[in-house]
Amino acid sequence: MEKAIKPEYILRLFVTGATPNSVRAITNIKSICEEHVRGKYLLEIIDLYSHQEMAELQQVVAVPMLVKIRPLPSQKLIGDMSDNKKVLEALGLTV
Repeated sequence: MEKAIKPEYILRLFVTGATPNSVRAITNIKSICEEHVRGKYLLEIIDLYSHQEMAELQQVVAVPMLVKIRPLPSQKLIGDMSDNKKVLEALGLTV
């Protein structure tokens, strides 16, 4: 039996539907992850229109918002993820 490999990076991206900022954030974070941590990440995209309870539970103050769950320490980053340097710093990766 093959063991499941746990991803090094667990990320949650909170968005609100298909707004331009949400779509940009999804595209940008997927691109950054594929370029820098391919095969080592799990990205959960959570639409707050469908899961409003998650906003309070995760203390979402603005969207789009990326939450790095793992590796610790956790980090939160707000915006469309277009600033690669800030995203990489939040992920703990050197630029």
